[in-house]
Amino acid sequence: MSLLTTDDDKEPQGSLEKAMSSVAAAISDPSRVSILCALMDGRAWTATELSAVAGIAPSTTSGHLTRLLNNGLIRCLSQGRHRYYSLAGHEIAGLLENLMGISMRPSRTPATRTPRHLRHARTCYDHLAGEVAVKIYAFMLDEKWLTADGTALTPLGKTHFQDLGAALDPRPRRKACCPCLDWSERRFHLGGDAGSALLTLLEQKGWIERTPGYREVSITDGGRRALQRLFRLDID
Repeated sequence: MSLLTTDDDKEPQGSLEKAMSSVAAAISDPSRVSILCALMDGRAWTATELSAVAGIAPSTTSGHLTRLLNNGLIRCLSQGRHRYYSLAGHEIAGLLENLMGISMRPSRTPATRTPRHLRHARTCYDHLAGEVAVKIYAFMLDEKWLTADGTALTPLGKTHFQDLGAALDPRPRRKACCPCLDWSERRFHLGGDAGSALLTLLEQKGWIERTPGYREVSITDGGRRALQRLFRLDID
């Protein structure tokens, strides 16, 4: 098993302006956007799967994947004879979330155009997003589980996470906790290692169910009861 290298690993980057333009150009194609959005569910996909979700020919998909690889937006994991593609990291997921928020800004009316099922609950790479996630984040702030700026769990918050059974990494390689702007709600939900731990817990408990191949998340009957008990959420 090995990670494939790209052209960017061999050649020095040019100016900041050119590098930014190259990344923007890589994202500008609708088919590549479809591929990136599919990878936002946090899983690794094969080229065949990405070809199907983007509605393009496998030969065309190969060129798009190479473009995304060379601009550092995705990475490729070679395992045996198979290759799997995933987002290059959490910062890429954050970039895509911000672009989604800008793209969904209403020009004349404040009414949201986000599909209801995605607005309710969805994944944001490796953590929960949507109305449900925003309400959980607000609860944690009100109950002092989080510091006022949302950048860290308080001792009380860490205790509650431990009681819930959410496994926090004692030495995370990224932010332990951070507010992540929800592009459909325009408010924050929980990101960072704490957000990832919470999503993992919700799945392990069977409180949420993910739709394979999509970012949509469904709250189970047991999940509704648990979220009401733990976070005072009333979910229809």
